[in-house]
Amino acid sequence: MTTTSSISKRQRFSFARLATTGLAWAGAAALALGALHGTSGLAAEAAVKIPAPAVDDTANAANLQTAVFAGGCFWGVQGVFQRVHGVVQAVSGYAGGKKETAHYEMVGTGLTGHAESVKITYDPKKVSYATLLQIYFSVAHDPTQLNQQYPDRGPQYRSAIFYTDAAQKQTAERYIAQLDAAKVYPIKIVTQVVALPEFFAAEGYHQDYLTLHPESGYIAHFDLPKIEYLKTLFPQQYRAEPALVTARAQAAAGK
Repeated sequence: MTTTSSISKRQRFSFARLATTGLAWAGAAALALGALHGTSGLAAEAAVKIPAPAVDDTANAANLQTAVFAGGCFWGVQGVFQRVHGVVQAVSGYAGGKKETAHYEMVGTGLTGHAESVKITYDPKKVSYATLLQIYFSVAHDPTQLNQQYPDRGPQYRSAIFYTDAAQKQTAERYIAQLDAAKVYPIKIVTQVVALPEFFAAEGYHQDYLTLHPESGYIAHFDLPKIEYLKTLFPQQYRAEPALVTARAQAAAGK
């Protein structure tokens, strides 16, 4: 959605694609400059220092575990969790809808039921589900925005936790109640807590987007500040070298 003060992520992404698919440099540059200009009056969301979950029903987990979070554009959410100690992999994708509609252009209509999401594979011996939740609510997104993460609007950008078992469900619900009771935010949290039907990885060009495109106006303005917030608020969990999807795929292929 475009307003007089903002240009949507989808438009900015289109500009980036145009610049790499053979358009004349001058035309692509003009479009890119226009996109950057559109963000000049907007502010990146500030992180909020919040207490850790009082209860973690997943504490007895032993093997690698999976968490799936939605919190606006998956580029930034993926970038944050790729830089958390104990995270083995964070994959951008879609959750909440059907396989047939798990494609970027279709999800972007807001009619598929999908939310842009990130599937996080983590080692519970190094980082707990509770800590991942704390980072999710504090740094990765604003859980009080309904069906949007400024400047991106639509149900595909909703705040949602897709739980994989009862322990994750209980931990997430209790944490939301804890944060609301503590009035950490000026208004109530709108994050959905729903069962994960299935997760579908996004197209390859979306993976590791924050790391691969730090020059992007959208990334620089809205997502790179999240990395700084992570480093500041969670110094023990922060890792400078991200767990990239591309690096893992290359290692698996023996490259």
